[in-house]
Amino acid sequence: MKKAQRILAIIGVVLLLGLYLITLVFAFLGKDFFPMFMASLFSTFAIPVMIWLYGMVYKWLKRGSSSESE
Repeated sequence: MKKAQRILAIIGVVLLLGLYLITLVFAFLGKDFFPMFMASLFSTFAIPVMIWLYGMVYKWLKRGSSSESE
């Protein structure tokens, strides 16, 4: 389980770094790419927040189910 978590964490870091790089590239490309820049900028903030929320809900549900079984 720890190995799978480590691999998923590395994949997440690589994806976030890719998002930051794409955002930077779109920023330098100019006005023609402004909609893609804004989508990339939104994703840069929204995706980590969603991952954090999913983790919190998972911990909450896991804790709730373990207390019911006792």
